[in-house]
Amino acid sequence: MRRFIRASLATDRRTLTLFVVLLSVAAFVAMGTGFWLLFRLTYVLGLAIPVAWIIARYNTMHLEVEAERRTDRAQVGQEAQEIIEIRNHFWLPKLWLEVEDPSDMPGHRSRRVVVVPPRRSRNWVVNTPLVRRGLYDWGPVRVVSSDPFGLFRRVREFGGREQILVYPPVFDLPHFQAPPANLPGEGRFRRRTHYVTPNASGVRQYAPGDAYNRIHWRSTARTGELMVKTFELDPASDIWVILDLERRVHAGSGDESTEEYGVRVAASVARHYLVQNRSVGVITFGRDLRIVEPERGGQQMTRVLETLATVRAVGDAPLGNILYEEQRRFGRHTTLVIVTSSTDDSWLTAIQSLTQRGVRAATVLIDPSSFGGGSSPLMMYGELTASDIPTYVVRRGDDLGLALSPSGGAAVWQG
Repeated sequence: MRRFIRASLATDRRTLTLFVVLLSVAAFVAMGTGFWLLFRLTYVLGLAIPVAWIIARYNTMHLEVEAERRTDRAQVGQEAQEIIEIRNHFWLPKLWLEVEDPSDMPGHRSRRVVVVPPRRSRNWVVNTPLVRRGLYDWGPVRVVSSDPFGLFRRVREFGGREQILVYPPVFDLPHFQAPPANLPGEGRFRRRTHYVTPNASGVRQYAPGDAYNRIHWRSTARTGELMVKTFELDPASDIWVILDLERRVHAGSGDESTEEYGVRVAASVARHYLVQNRSVGVITFGRDLRIVEPERGGQQMTRVLETLATVRAVGDAPLGNILYEEQRRFGRHTTLVIVTSSTDDSWLTAIQSLTQRGVRAATVLIDPSSFGGGSSPLMMYGELTASDIPTYVVRRGDDLGLALSPSGGAAVWQG
C-alpha cells in the first residue's frame, strides 16, 4: 500500500472567484482613493492565493500511507477489518488531513480527519460489519488537504484497489430431509477419494504429503517400498442443489427478497449435507450458467459459497429448461433439491420426468406473495406433494431452521 498512485489539485471556483473580485475591487478603490488601508487589504488578498496554494500542496507531501486489510474472504455477520496508518516524514506537522479508504461495502465508514506531528505517524482500526453478500472494492486510500481559505483542494491516492468477497450467511437445518436416491448396486457408485474412509480399496506407492496413518506396513515389508492404502467413498447419492435465478419469478428487494432467501436456503442445504460427508453440487443460472460439480469436504463448501456470493436473479432461462438441459447429470443415484420462487407449473413436467427415471427430488418454494409480488405457491405445493415430491414453503421473515423441517415446512413424501 505504500506506492503512491496520483495526485490532483483542484480549486473551489466560487471561492476563488470571490477572492479575485474582492482583490480587484480593493485594488481599484485603493488606486482611486489612495486610502492606505485598502492598499494593505489588496496586498493581503494578493498574497492569500499563492500562500493557499502552497499550503494545500505542501500538506500532502512527504507522506506515506498504508492500509493493512486483514482478509479478502469473509461472511455476512462477520466484520471486515483494516488498519490505516499515515506517516509524516517532514519536519513540520501535517494539519487537518482528511483520510479515507473508499469502498462500496454497505455501511463502510473510514473517513477521518487527522493531524500528524513531525516525523510521527497516526493509525486507527476500521471495522465494517458485513451485512450483504457480494464482491466489493477497497481502496485506494485517499488523502485530501485544503487551505484555510478553502481556495484549493489537493487529493493524493495511495496503494491500489483490492477486493473482498462476502459469502452469504448459512443456517443450521437440523430437521431438513430429502428423499434418498435409489442405489441399485453399491460397487457401481463407489469412487476413489483422498479421504480416509472405512472402505479401503487397494494400495499404491507412497507420495510426498501422504499421511503416515495410511501406510500399509505389510505391503511395505513385502515390496521394500513405502506403500499406502487407497480408499473409496461410501455408495451414497450425489446431492444437487438447483437455485432458480430467473428474473421474472423473483420479488422483493435487497435482503428482503426471494433472491436473497433463495441463496441462503441453497447455501444452508449444501452445508447441511456436506457436514454429513455427502457429495454436493450446485447449479445456478443468472447472468450465466454456474456449475459446481459434486464433491465432499470443507473445500467444496468454500467453492459453493464463492459461487453463491455473486449470483444475481437476472436470468432469462426458465427452471424447466435448466432441468431438461442438465438432466444428463442426474442419474438414479442423484437427489435434487430445487430452490425456486416460481409458481408457474411449466417446470413440473420436467421434474416429474426425472422422478420417473428414478431421480429423487425435494423442493423449497420461496413464497413470492410474501415479498409483495407474484402469486401464492399453494397450487404448486399441492401438485408437487400429489407427485410424492417433498415440498417446503419459505415465507418472508421465516426462521429457516423451522421452515425447512417437516413440521414447519410441511414436507410430505412417501418412501
